[in-house]
Amino acid sequence: MVVVLPTKNREELRERILTAVQTMYAEVASCPTRKFHFPTGRSACEYVGYPQNVLDLIPPHALESFAGVGYPFAAGVITKGMSVLDIGSGSGTDLIHSAFMVGPSGRVFGIDLTEEMISKGRASLEKAQIKNGEIKEGNAESLPFPDNSIDVVTSNGVINLVPNKKTAFQEIFRVLKPGGKIQISDIVLATEISEKSRANPQLWAECIVGAVPEHAYIGLVRDIGFSDIDIIGRIDYFSGSASDSTRKAARQFGASSITLRGTKPRV
Repeated sequence: MVVVLPTKNREELRERILTAVQTMYAEVASCPTRKFHFPTGRSACEYVGYPQNVLDLIPPHALESFAGVGYPFAAGVITKGMSVLDIGSGSGTDLIHSAFMVGPSGRVFGIDLTEEMISKGRASLEKAQIKNGEIKEGNAESLPFPDNSIDVVTSNGVINLVPNKKTAFQEIFRVLKPGGKIQISDIVLATEISEKSRANPQLWAECIVGAVPEHAYIGLVRDIGFSDIDIIGRIDYFSGSASDSTRKAARQFGASSITLRGTKPRV
């Protein structure tokens, strides 16, 4: 794991955080058999709730580098013909699942920061023979899509890694059509983390220090303008970690994963 020194310069810290995240997930893409401090692969999909019949439709090439934290599709908001945006599409598991759900009359888009994941995700789309999907290089804080253009935004274990979560949710709100939906699985905390810990960019890639307390996370989603916000799933995610230190840190801060859905009001 790459060691990145902390800095008090906010913009420099942001860049170091993004670099640390990219480094971590490049390893997940390139070395899928390696043991990470968070669950990965098909076994991780099963652990967070993906049905076997869904997994059987997705190429092993995608599943082997899965690193999500929940099953956002439990929200039940995707139907035939929709446009779906997956923020942090990774190796393509959720994007392929979305493509099957929307059918040939729909369209799916993925964005990711990490070159290795983008390449792997695109190869996964080809292996699954997905014709109605594409993956772009992109950042959750600046989505490369027009206003009011997407029916559903999905994301799985990504926004906790984003330095500016308010901007990310503002961008999600912007690109969604009126009446559009979010289905998001993410890491939240029971207690706050110190500013000293938050200033260490390497710890952001560990998936815990970038998270915020659950009440603050839900409050942010609500303040951005989303309505009908429901938490529909909760997992003691880090109990599945192979790392003693990660499990200990998760217990210290009450880290868990939640799955939520919400709506962009029509008016």
